[in-house]
Amino acid sequence: MTSDPFFHPISGFDLPRFAGVPTFMRLPHVAPDHPRFGDVDVGLVGVPWDSGTTNRPGPRHGPRQLRDASTMIRAQHSVSGMRPFEMVNCADLGDVGPNPADIQDSMARITAFYDQLVGNGIRPLTAGGDHLTSLPVLRALAKDGPLGMVHFDSHTDLFHSYFGGTMYTHGTPFRRAVEEGLLDPKRIVQIGIRGTMYDSEDRDFAAANGIRIITIEEFFARGIPDVMAEARDIVGQNPTYVSYDIDFVDPTFAPGTGTPEVGGPNSFQALQVCRELYGLNIVGADMVEVSPPFDEGGGTAFLGVSVMFELLCAMLSR
Repeated sequence: MTSDPFFHPISGFDLPRFAGVPTFMRLPHVAPDHPRFGDVDVGLVGVPWDSGTTNRPGPRHGPRQLRDASTMIRAQHSVSGMRPFEMVNCADLGDVGPNPADIQDSMARITAFYDQLVGNGIRPLTAGGDHLTSLPVLRALAKDGPLGMVHFDSHTDLFHSYFGGTMYTHGTPFRRAVEEGLLDPKRIVQIGIRGTMYDSEDRDFAAANGIRIITIEEFFARGIPDVMAEARDIVGQNPTYVSYDIDFVDPTFAPGTGTPEVGGPNSFQALQVCRELYGLNIVGADMVEVSPPFDEGGGTAFLGVSVMFELLCAMLSR
């Protein structure tokens, strides 16, 4: 299959990678009011918002740094040989404009933006933003029924609330998503969980609702192929969302994040887990929590967009 040449990225052989206006993976910028918006199959979207952050802010700047780093992404996957930009029409759909002073209004804006994508049959690949970003995206994608989810992270994000009843933070999105019927808890697998804990409330919620947690100790003891085979079995062939927090990766390789946890996968393993998603029915995916103020050199962002390219290939592998 060869997609419309309008949607092909600019080659580094035609324009140096340091030149031009940066878009995700050098794709055309096709905003919702663009005449070709309805021709897009997969849309890359920035959500520059981190109002759910409870400690170190900065992911609101993630999409901009991720776009800049993504100029290094080329057209062909080095292992699978996939050429995703020739398989379907991909475009950078721009950023959702958040309200940095109002969490609820920002979430409504995000959901409204993604409603447009769903209405046009566009599958989203999102660059956050903190992890609360996933909740309003899921509100748009799961209108026809709950989704499964493969979740890479060092935290469960299943807490009930923070600070005596604050329900919407980057530590609560998937608790809310289960409560709202956006995710089927028995089709959720969380991989890489580790670090010191406030208590066991989040894990107790997971156990009570059938959410599978694979700790980093189990991840390393069993190995990636075995763990990911179980993950594929859990979500099956029904519609599935993939959420990837960059703090899944050890901070030696990805220091630019708000809540790093030592003892995680290396950068190759960060890519390898995505390659084990091939064949799933992925209706959307996100890469969140890249925080440029904590890695001004941009290495975390380059790893982040490399993961996004892997997720794009997994989305199209089916």
